[in-house]
Amino acid sequence: MRFSVDAHAIGCHLTGNEVYVRNLLNYFARLDRDSEFFAYLSKPWAADDVPERFEKRWVSQNPFRRLGLDLPVRLRKDRPDLLHVQYTGPLTSSVPLVVSVHDVSFLEFPQYFTRFRATQLKITVKRTVEAAARVLTPSEFSRTAILRHYAIDPDKVTVVHNGSSSVFRPIERQTAAAAVERKFHIRNPFILTVGDLQPRKNHLGLLRAFEKLIRAHSQLQHRLVFVGKETWYSKELHRAVAASGMADRVDFTGFVEDADLLQLYGACDLFVFPSFYEGFGLPILEAMACGRAVACSNLTAMPEVADGAGILFDPHSPDEMARAMTDVLLDSELKGRLERLGIQRAAQFSWEQAARRTLDVYYDVAGAGRVADKALKARVSS
Repeated sequence: MRFSVDAHAIGCHLTGNEVYVRNLLNYFARLDRDSEFFAYLSKPWAADDVPERFEKRWVSQNPFRRLGLDLPVRLRKDRPDLLHVQYTGPLTSSVPLVVSVHDVSFLEFPQYFTRFRATQLKITVKRTVEAAARVLTPSEFSRTAILRHYAIDPDKVTVVHNGSSSVFRPIERQTAAAAVERKFHIRNPFILTVGDLQPRKNHLGLLRAFEKLIRAHSQLQHRLVFVGKETWYSKELHRAVAASGMADRVDFTGFVEDADLLQLYGACDLFVFPSFYEGFGLPILEAMACGRAVACSNLTAMPEVADGAGILFDPHSPDEMARAMTDVLLDSELKGRLERLGIQRAAQFSWEQAARRTLDVYYDVAGAGRVADKALKARVSS
Protein backbone atom coordinates (compact mmCIF):
# COMPACT_ATOMS: atom_id res chain seq x y z
CA MET A 1 0.00 0.00 0.00
CA ARG A 2 1.03 3.62 -0.58
CA PHE A 3 -0.35 6.12 1.93
CA SER A 4 0.08 9.89 1.73
CA VAL A 5 -0.43 12.33 4.61
CA ASP A 6 -0.76 16.10 4.43
CA ALA A 7 1.72 16.91 7.22
CA HIS A 8 2.21 20.61 6.47
CA ALA A 9 1.35 21.38 10.12
CA ILE A 10 4.68 19.95 11.31
CA GLY A 11 7.07 22.75 12.17
CA CYS A 12 4.41 25.45 11.91
CA HIS A 13 3.52 25.64 15.64
CA LEU A 14 -0.05 24.59 14.86
CA THR A 15 -0.25 22.98 18.32
CA GLY A 16 -2.89 20.24 18.34
CA ASN A 17 -2.85 19.64 14.59
CA GLU A 18 0.94 19.36 14.63
CA VAL A 19 1.02 17.05 17.66
CA TYR A 20 -1.59 14.84 16.01
CA VAL A 21 0.10 14.27 12.66
CA ARG A 22 3.64 14.07 14.06
CA ASN A 23 2.71 11.31 16.50
CA LEU A 24 0.72 9.35 13.94
CA LEU A 25 3.60 9.36 11.45
CA ASN A 26 6.10 8.18 14.03
CA TYR A 27 3.91 5.28 15.12
CA PHE A 28 3.04 4.39 11.53
CA ALA A 29 6.76 3.74 11.04
CA ARG A 30 6.80 1.29 13.95
CA LEU A 31 3.55 -0.48 13.15
CA ASP A 32 3.62 -0.79 9.36
CA ARG A 33 6.98 -1.65 7.80
CA ASP A 34 5.50 -2.89 4.53
CA SER A 35 3.61 0.14 3.20
CA GLU A 36 5.09 3.21 1.55
CA PHE A 37 4.36 6.55 3.20
CA PHE A 38 4.52 10.02 1.66
CA ALA A 39 4.61 13.02 4.02
CA TYR A 40 3.72 16.36 2.43
CA LEU A 41 5.64 19.05 4.33
CA SER A 42 5.89 22.86 4.21
CA LYS A 43 8.89 23.59 6.43
CA PRO A 44 12.43 22.34 5.57
CA TRP A 45 13.18 21.51 9.22
CA ALA A 46 9.98 19.47 9.52
CA ALA A 47 11.77 16.52 7.90
CA ASP A 48 13.60 15.93 11.21
CA ASP A 49 10.25 15.02 12.82
CA VAL A 50 9.27 12.51 10.12
CA PRO A 51 10.52 8.90 10.08
CA GLU A 52 13.62 8.58 7.93
CA ARG A 53 12.26 5.93 5.59
CA PHE A 54 9.17 7.98 4.68
CA GLU A 55 9.23 9.89 1.40
CA LYS A 56 9.18 13.66 1.95
CA ARG A 57 7.44 15.91 -0.54
CA TRP A 58 7.34 19.70 -0.35
CA VAL A 59 4.15 21.72 -0.65
CA SER A 60 3.48 25.39 -0.09
CA GLN A 61 2.59 26.74 3.32
CA ASN A 62 0.17 29.05 1.52
CA PRO A 63 -3.15 27.16 1.74
CA PHE A 64 -4.42 28.41 -1.62
CA ARG A 65 -1.38 27.13 -3.48
CA ARG A 66 -1.11 23.94 -1.39
CA LEU A 67 -4.76 22.94 -1.80
CA GLY A 68 -5.30 24.29 -5.29
CA LEU A 69 -2.09 23.23 -7.00
CA ASP A 70 0.62 21.46 -5.01
CA LEU A 71 -1.38 18.60 -3.49
CA PRO A 72 -3.32 17.73 -6.67
CA VAL A 73 -0.05 17.65 -8.63
CA ARG A 74 1.71 15.56 -6.00
CA LEU A 75 -1.13 13.05 -5.90
CA ARG A 76 -1.02 12.55 -9.65
CA LYS A 77 2.75 11.98 -9.50
CA ASP A 78 2.94 9.83 -6.34
CA ARG A 79 -0.24 7.83 -7.05
CA PRO A 80 -0.93 6.83 -3.42
CA ASP A 81 -3.88 4.68 -2.42
CA LEU A 82 -5.30 7.54 -0.36
CA LEU A 83 -4.59 10.98 1.11
CA HIS A 84 -5.11 11.81 4.80
CA VAL A 85 -5.76 15.48 5.62
CA GLN A 86 -6.91 17.49 8.60
CA TYR A 87 -10.12 19.47 8.07
CA THR A 88 -9.55 20.54 4.46
CA GLY A 89 -8.61 18.49 1.42
CA PRO A 90 -7.26 19.64 -1.96
CA LEU A 91 -9.61 21.21 -4.47
CA THR A 92 -9.31 18.11 -6.62
CA SER A 93 -8.12 14.67 -5.60
CA SER A 94 -7.33 11.70 -7.80
CA VAL A 95 -7.36 9.37 -4.77
CA PRO A 96 -9.76 8.61 -1.88
CA LEU A 97 -9.66 11.04 1.05
CA VAL A 98 -9.52 10.37 4.78
CA VAL A 99 -10.14 13.55 6.76
CA SER A 100 -9.60 14.21 10.47
CA VAL A 101 -12.09 16.71 11.86
CA HIS A 102 -11.16 17.33 15.48
CA ASP A 103 -14.17 19.55 16.17
CA VAL A 104 -16.71 21.79 14.46
CA SER A 105 -16.36 24.80 16.73
CA PHE A 106 -16.24 27.02 13.62
CA LEU A 107 -19.89 26.05 13.04
CA GLU A 108 -21.15 25.99 16.61
CA PHE A 109 -19.23 29.02 17.94
CA PRO A 110 -18.07 31.08 14.93
CA GLN A 111 -17.59 34.08 17.23
CA TYR A 112 -14.37 32.46 18.45
CA PHE A 113 -12.85 32.91 14.96
CA THR A 114 -12.18 35.79 12.65
CA ARG A 115 -15.05 36.16 10.19
CA PHE A 116 -12.84 35.14 7.27
CA ARG A 117 -11.53 32.03 9.02
CA ALA A 118 -14.99 30.86 10.12
CA THR A 119 -16.39 31.32 6.61
CA GLN A 120 -13.44 29.60 4.99
CA LEU A 121 -13.72 26.56 7.28
CA LYS A 122 -17.48 26.38 6.84
CA ILE A 123 -17.06 26.06 3.07
CA THR A 124 -13.92 23.94 2.78
CA VAL A 125 -14.61 21.44 5.57
CA LYS A 126 -18.12 20.76 4.26
CA ARG A 127 -16.71 20.05 0.82
CA THR A 128 -14.01 17.78 2.25
CA VAL A 129 -16.28 15.86 4.64
CA GLU A 130 -18.84 15.18 1.93
CA ALA A 131 -16.15 14.00 -0.50
CA ALA A 132 -14.20 11.90 2.01
CA ALA A 133 -14.30 8.13 2.13
CA ARG A 134 -13.92 8.28 5.92
CA VAL A 135 -14.03 10.97 8.61
CA LEU A 136 -11.92 10.51 11.75
CA THR A 137 -12.69 12.40 14.95
CA PRO A 138 -11.26 12.10 18.49
CA SER A 139 -14.37 11.88 20.68
CA GLU A 140 -17.98 10.75 20.76
CA PHE A 141 -18.91 14.37 21.38
CA SER A 142 -17.29 15.45 18.11
CA ARG A 143 -18.80 12.54 16.20
CA THR A 144 -22.29 13.58 17.33
CA ALA A 145 -21.58 17.21 16.38
CA ILE A 146 -20.28 16.25 12.92
CA LEU A 147 -23.39 14.17 12.21
CA ARG A 148 -25.59 17.01 13.44
CA HIS A 149 -24.12 19.41 10.91
CA TYR A 150 -23.35 17.24 7.89
CA ALA A 151 -25.78 14.99 6.04
CA ILE A 152 -23.43 12.02 5.70
CA ASP A 153 -23.63 8.30 6.42
CA PRO A 154 -22.99 7.78 10.18
CA ASP A 155 -20.92 4.70 9.34
CA LYS A 156 -18.46 7.01 7.57
CA VAL A 157 -17.50 8.76 10.85
CA THR A 158 -15.07 6.86 13.08
CA VAL A 159 -13.92 7.83 16.58
CA VAL A 160 -10.17 7.44 17.07
CA HIS A 161 -9.11 8.84 20.43
CA ASN A 162 -6.01 10.98 20.65
CA GLY A 163 -3.11 9.80 22.78
CA SER A 164 -0.61 11.29 25.16
CA SER A 165 2.96 11.33 23.93
CA SER A 166 5.47 9.23 25.86
CA VAL A 167 7.33 12.50 26.44
CA PHE A 168 4.76 13.33 29.10
CA ARG A 169 5.39 11.34 32.26
CA PRO A 170 5.72 11.94 36.01
CA ILE A 171 8.95 13.71 36.96
CA GLU A 172 10.23 15.00 40.29
CA ARG A 173 8.49 18.28 41.07
CA GLN A 174 11.48 20.13 42.55
CA THR A 175 13.71 19.20 39.62
CA ALA A 176 11.05 20.41 37.19
CA ALA A 177 10.55 23.62 39.18
CA ALA A 178 14.28 24.36 39.01
CA ALA A 179 14.24 23.82 35.22
CA VAL A 180 11.24 26.14 34.81
CA GLU A 181 12.88 28.86 36.89
CA ARG A 182 16.10 28.62 34.86
CA LYS A 183 14.35 28.69 31.48
CA PHE A 184 11.36 30.94 32.08
CA HIS A 185 12.27 32.77 35.33
CA ILE A 186 8.99 31.58 36.86
CA ARG A 187 9.07 30.59 40.52
CA ASN A 188 6.95 27.96 42.20
CA PRO A 189 4.21 27.52 43.21
CA PHE A 190 2.09 28.13 40.13
CA ILE A 191 -1.16 27.15 38.43
CA LEU A 192 -0.76 26.20 34.78
CA THR A 193 -2.97 26.39 31.71
CA VAL A 194 -2.01 25.42 28.14
CA GLY A 195 -3.60 26.58 24.89
CA ASP A 196 -3.23 29.19 22.16
CA LEU A 197 -4.36 32.62 23.32
CA GLN A 198 -7.77 32.65 21.67
CA PRO A 199 -11.30 33.40 22.95
CA ARG A 200 -12.66 29.85 23.22
CA LYS A 201 -9.84 28.84 25.57
CA ASN A 202 -11.45 31.17 28.16
CA HIS A 203 -8.25 32.67 29.54
CA LEU A 204 -10.19 35.73 30.68
CA GLY A 205 -12.47 33.55 32.82
CA LEU A 206 -9.46 31.84 34.37
CA LEU A 207 -7.84 35.19 35.10
CA ARG A 208 -10.98 36.37 36.93
CA ALA A 209 -11.15 33.09 38.87
CA PHE A 210 -7.48 33.36 39.81
CA GLU A 211 -8.04 36.88 41.10
CA LYS A 212 -10.95 35.67 43.25
CA LEU A 213 -8.83 32.76 44.53
CA ILE A 214 -5.94 34.96 45.63
CA ARG A 215 -8.15 37.65 47.19
CA ALA A 216 -10.08 35.02 49.17
CA HIS A 217 -6.96 33.11 50.28
CA SER A 218 -4.13 35.57 50.74
CA GLN A 219 -1.90 32.84 52.18
CA LEU A 220 -1.58 31.27 48.72
CA GLN A 221 1.61 32.34 46.97
CA HIS A 222 0.70 30.89 43.58
CA ARG A 223 1.32 32.44 40.20
CA LEU A 224 -0.76 31.86 37.07
CA VAL A 225 1.13 30.69 33.98
CA PHE A 226 -0.32 30.90 30.46
CA VAL A 227 1.43 28.62 27.96
CA GLY A 228 0.37 29.11 24.35
CA LYS A 229 1.00 30.86 21.08
CA GLU A 230 0.16 34.55 20.79
CA THR A 231 -2.70 35.25 18.37
CA TRP A 232 -4.84 38.10 17.07
CA TYR A 233 -6.69 37.94 20.41
CA SER A 234 -3.63 38.24 22.66
CA LYS A 235 -3.77 42.00 23.16
CA GLU A 236 -7.16 41.78 24.86
CA LEU A 237 -5.87 39.22 27.34
CA HIS A 238 -2.70 41.20 28.08
CA ARG A 239 -4.80 44.33 28.68
CA ALA A 240 -7.06 42.38 31.07
CA VAL A 241 -4.03 41.11 33.01
CA ALA A 242 -2.63 44.63 33.32
CA ALA A 243 -5.97 45.91 34.65
CA SER A 244 -6.59 43.01 37.03
CA GLY A 245 -4.25 43.87 39.86
CA MET A 246 -2.62 40.44 39.38
CA ALA A 247 -0.10 41.44 36.72
CA ASP A 248 2.85 40.75 39.03
CA ARG A 249 1.63 37.15 39.49
CA VAL A 250 0.83 36.25 35.87
CA ASP A 251 3.33 34.89 33.35
CA PHE A 252 3.19 34.21 29.61
CA THR A 253 5.62 31.77 28.01
CA GLY A 254 4.39 31.82 24.42
CA PHE A 255 4.61 28.59 22.43
CA VAL A 256 6.91 25.98 23.99
CA GLU A 257 8.35 22.71 22.70
CA ASP A 258 7.36 19.41 24.35
CA ALA A 259 10.58 19.13 26.37
CA ASP A 260 9.86 22.45 28.09
CA LEU A 261 6.15 21.68 28.38
CA LEU A 262 7.04 18.51 30.30
CA GLN A 263 8.91 20.63 32.85
CA LEU A 264 6.03 23.08 33.16
CA TYR A 265 3.51 20.29 33.72
CA GLY A 266 5.88 18.62 36.17
CA ALA A 267 6.42 21.78 38.20
CA CYS A 268 2.85 23.06 38.46
CA ASP A 269 0.70 22.65 41.56
CA LEU A 270 -2.49 22.39 39.53
CA PHE A 271 -3.43 22.27 35.85
CA VAL A 272 -6.59 24.16 34.87
CA PHE A 273 -8.28 23.88 31.48
CA PRO A 274 -11.20 26.34 31.34
CA SER A 275 -12.07 26.07 27.63
CA PHE A 276 -15.60 26.69 26.39
CA TYR A 277 -15.30 24.17 23.56
CA GLU A 278 -12.99 21.25 22.74
CA GLY A 279 -13.25 18.32 20.40
CA PHE A 280 -10.98 16.42 22.77
CA GLY A 281 -8.79 18.47 25.12
CA LEU A 282 -5.32 16.99 24.72
CA PRO A 283 -3.63 19.11 27.44
CA ILE A 284 -5.93 17.46 30.01
CA LEU A 285 -4.45 14.09 29.10
CA GLU A 286 -0.88 15.40 29.00
CA ALA A 287 -1.15 16.95 32.47
CA MET A 288 -2.64 13.73 33.86
CA ALA A 289 0.15 11.69 32.28
CA CYS A 290 2.60 13.93 34.15
CA GLY A 291 0.85 13.11 37.43
CA ARG A 292 -0.67 16.53 38.02
CA ALA A 293 -4.11 17.27 39.43
CA VAL A 294 -6.52 18.61 36.81
CA ALA A 295 -9.52 20.91 37.03
CA CYS A 296 -11.35 21.42 33.75
CA SER A 297 -14.49 22.63 32.03
CA ASN A 298 -17.62 20.48 32.20
CA LEU A 299 -18.57 21.22 28.58
CA THR A 300 -18.23 19.45 25.22
CA ALA A 301 -15.63 16.63 25.10
CA MET A 302 -13.75 17.51 28.28
CA PRO A 303 -15.80 15.39 30.72
CA GLU A 304 -15.40 12.50 28.28
CA VAL A 305 -11.61 12.84 28.48
CA ALA A 306 -11.33 13.52 32.22
CA ASP A 307 -13.92 10.84 33.13
CA GLY A 308 -13.85 11.18 36.91
CA ALA A 309 -10.10 11.81 37.17
CA GLY A 310 -10.46 15.59 37.28
CA ILE A 311 -12.53 18.26 39.02
CA LEU A 312 -15.16 19.70 36.66
CA PHE A 313 -16.51 23.26 36.73
CA ASP A 314 -18.77 25.53 34.72
CA PRO A 315 -16.37 27.65 32.60
CA HIS A 316 -18.90 30.48 32.50
CA SER A 317 -18.67 30.86 36.30
CA PRO A 318 -15.42 32.34 37.66
CA ASP A 319 -16.78 31.68 41.17
CA GLU A 320 -17.19 27.95 40.46
CA MET A 321 -13.78 27.82 38.82
CA ALA A 322 -12.21 29.53 41.84
CA ARG A 323 -13.90 27.04 44.19
CA ALA A 324 -12.54 24.11 42.18
CA MET A 325 -9.00 25.52 42.39
CA THR A 326 -9.42 26.20 46.10
CA ASP A 327 -10.61 22.65 46.78
CA VAL A 328 -7.53 21.15 45.15
CA LEU A 329 -4.92 23.57 46.46
CA LEU A 330 -6.14 23.47 50.07
CA ASP A 331 -6.90 19.74 50.28
CA SER A 332 -3.72 17.70 49.92
CA GLU A 333 -5.65 14.42 50.12
CA LEU A 334 -7.91 15.42 47.21
CA LYS A 335 -4.93 16.65 45.24
CA GLY A 336 -3.05 13.37 45.74
CA ARG A 337 -6.08 11.32 44.76
CA LEU A 338 -6.55 13.33 41.55
CA GLU A 339 -2.87 12.88 40.68
CA ARG A 340 -3.14 9.10 41.05
CA LEU A 341 -6.41 8.88 39.13
CA GLY A 342 -5.01 11.08 36.38
CA ILE A 343 -2.06 8.79 35.75
CA GLN A 344 -4.42 5.82 35.52
CA ARG A 345 -6.75 7.69 33.14
CA ALA A 346 -3.96 8.88 30.84
CA ALA A 347 -2.63 5.33 30.57
CA GLN A 348 -5.85 4.37 28.77
CA PHE A 349 -4.88 6.52 25.77
CA SER A 350 -1.83 6.22 23.55
CA TRP A 351 -0.69 7.39 20.15
CA GLU A 352 0.20 3.80 19.34
CA GLN A 353 -3.47 2.83 19.73
CA ALA A 354 -4.52 5.88 17.67
CA ALA A 355 -2.05 5.01 14.90
CA ARG A 356 -3.14 1.38 14.87
CA ARG A 357 -6.81 2.30 14.49
CA THR A 358 -5.98 4.90 11.84
CA LEU A 359 -4.04 2.33 9.83
CA ASP A 360 -7.05 0.01 10.04
CA VAL A 361 -9.10 2.78 8.43
CA TYR A 362 -6.43 3.35 5.77
CA TYR A 363 -6.45 -0.33 4.80
CA ASP A 364 -10.22 -0.42 4.77
CA VAL A 365 -10.49 2.67 2.54
CA ALA A 366 -7.60 1.71 0.24
CA GLY A 367 -8.91 -1.83 -0.12
CA ALA A 368 -12.38 -0.57 -0.98
CA GLY A 369 -10.85 1.83 -3.47
CA ARG A 370 -8.91 -0.94 -5.18
CA VAL A 371 -11.98 -3.20 -5.38
CA ALA A 372 -13.96 -0.34 -6.96
CA ASP A 373 -11.12 0.39 -9.37
CA LYS A 374 -10.93 -3.27 -10.46
CA ALA A 375 -14.71 -3.37 -10.93
CA LEU A 376 -14.59 -0.24 -13.07
CA LYS A 377 -11.79 -1.64 -15.24
CA ALA A 378 -13.73 -4.90 -15.65
CA ARG A 379 -16.83 -3.00 -16.84
CA VAL A 380 -14.79 -0.91 -19.26
CA SER A 381 -12.99 -3.95 -20.73
CA SER A 382 -16.26 -5.80 -21.20
